[in-house]
Amino acid sequence: MINAANNRDNTFLMSINDLLTTIVKTIVNKPDIVRIEQESTVDNRHLFAIKVDEKDLGKVIGKNGQTIKSIRGLVNAINTGLYDIAVDVSS
Repeated sequence: MINAANNRDNTFLMSINDLLTTIVKTIVNKPDIVRIEQESTVDNRHLFAIKVDEKDLGKVIGKNGQTIKSIRGLVNAINTGLYDIAVDVSS
């Protein structure tokens, strides 16, 4: 039972990672540089760190942070509160 739950969790988190990768690579000028680093803490928090080229950072953040807010909104809509997920961006 626990193993099945872990597989479901891993599959879901991999789906979030794939979604973020697809979205960000579509936005930036240097998609080959895009990396999504996932970190899970002992208290079950999952951080997805979006890494992009320095020149693409503004594109991912967007004017007044609207793009990254929208990306986070999509992740939260899919998540529906099942997990404690945070999305951050840096170069």
